[in-house]
Amino acid sequence: MEAFRFPGLPTRVVFGRGTLAEVPREMEALGRGRAVVLATPHQREEAEALAARLGARAVGVIAEAVMHTPVAVTEAAMARVAGLDADCVVAVGGGSTTGLAKAIALRTDLDQIIVPTTYAGSEMTPILGETRDAVKTTQRSDRIRPETVIYDVDLTLGLPPGLSATSGLNAIAHAVEALYAQDRNPIVSLMAEEAIRALAGALPRILDNPGDRAARSDALYGAWLAGACLGTVGMALHHKLCHVLGGAFDLPHAETHAAVLPHAAAYNAPAAPEAMARVARALAASEAAQGLFDLAAGLGAPTALSAIGMPRDGLDRAAEMAVAQPYWNPRPPEREAIRRLLDDAFHGRRPAP
Repeated sequence: MEAFRFPGLPTRVVFGRGTLAEVPREMEALGRGRAVVLATPHQREEAEALAARLGARAVGVIAEAVMHTPVAVTEAAMARVAGLDADCVVAVGGGSTTGLAKAIALRTDLDQIIVPTTYAGSEMTPILGETRDAVKTTQRSDRIRPETVIYDVDLTLGLPPGLSATSGLNAIAHAVEALYAQDRNPIVSLMAEEAIRALAGALPRILDNPGDRAARSDALYGAWLAGACLGTVGMALHHKLCHVLGGAFDLPHAETHAAVLPHAAAYNAPAAPEAMARVARALAASEAAQGLFDLAAGLGAPTALSAIGMPRDGLDRAAEMAVAQPYWNPRPPEREAIRRLLDDAFHGRRPAP
């Protein structure tokens, strides 16, 4: 066994069914009594219902979260939070809502209680991606990491099958990259392989029967593990590409992960054979990149960037941005090779063996 460091998982996790009812207790555990409830405009009703349940503990609702966490949206929300004299934020929703909570916490150090309703996994990380002037940048800080995450399987039952698929593939991407991260360790690798196995097994069952509580529970469990992996070790080429594509071209976050992941895996396969063997094993596939592509295609998720709004004339710009300030990657990012990767992802080609 090689030497390694495991930084631990400081976020408190409450997992189960009906656990939304635990929000008041978790606020009390943090010593907080004035929460602003955050959501997207689409989930305003859920946020208002939670605020009603909290009663006097809720001082307001801000249902303005949007994809890629634009700084302008955060600044507007910050003004309202200050006016409400809140001492914590409670976010109910997916990655966009979690992103707004994190952005507020980074600037104020307010405690966060996150209630995920998708499989995004970002609730378990100290990472924030913000967009300003069509450029998405990421930063990592202990102030960003939520204090408490409440997973309620019942809240995912209404997640449409298509969104369940892309959200789950987004979570799988976190686990795949954790297996070849520069600071990977044996504990995270175990968690990552288990996350891929749980999600790959659960998502087809959800597609067949969206009300399957056992499948929903398995998927949420896998998403928690995948998010914990992302929050413990670093990111690499796949996440860099998705941040570039999302920030510069405003592509939908989860769908971009679904389309790019097989090709990022194929790019890194020669430099990370052990990681790819674990991915293939978790997928019960003969090869990792092909297995990831086949899983996405079988779930009806987008496999081509062209299908989700990527302009063909943006591929050169995306390749240049990806290598301009690259994340560490097991195979060094090369501009022409990245351009070919993006072309394959644009057309939705199945990776070659």
